[in-house]
Amino acid sequence: MCSYEDISKQSFELALRLAVEKLSSMKVEDICLNSGATRIDEDRILIHYLNQPHQVVLSTGEISLKDKKEEVPIKDRILILHYLTQANGTPFTHKVITYGQIGGGKFYVPVFVKRNIDPLLKTFSHRPGLLLELAQRIGGSKADYGDISVSIDPFPRVRIFFILWKGDDEVPPNGNILFDGNIPNYLTSEDVCVLTETLVWKLVRMA
Repeated sequence: MCSYEDISKQSFELALRLAVEKLSSMKVEDICLNSGATRIDEDRILIHYLNQPHQVVLSTGEISLKDKKEEVPIKDRILILHYLTQANGTPFTHKVITYGQIGGGKFYVPVFVKRNIDPLLKTFSHRPGLLLELAQRIGGSKADYGDISVSIDPFPRVRIFFILWKGDDEVPPNGNILFDGNIPNYLTSEDVCVLTETLVWKLVRMA
């Protein structure tokens, strides 16, 4: 499974409820220490997601954009809750892994490629400089892989690398998406796929 859309509404609501229940049972100090969130008070924290500060109410799981009235999509809410409840504080390893190396991910690599790498290539393979420009707008920075690559931290302790090879007359353009090796300590393979897809399509829509 590589998308929340693949599960039934009932299962979706159950997953959300379980995440809220788990979050409400956790200590605010532990949540902040393990996730990189900032404590507001005993029941509220601030977590940066996709380069924007989100306020989370621990007792209810309510999530809102700080200083904005925009509604947070349910998909993003689940990702944030899963990150907060699964985070264990593991620092960046500065070593990369593939999606297939994340627990359970090897079974969904073809789906991951179709939903993430293919759209990335279609949009940016012939204008790789645009990928860097757009990534920097949402907090990303240049990385040292391929012909051009960027790293984006969608959460404080999650790092994703988007990589492009330009190709030539004999070899077509190619691409890949890699992750810092600590990512299994924060998200499941399903969450990682959904998070990556969210980022890819954010970049595609900006192009």
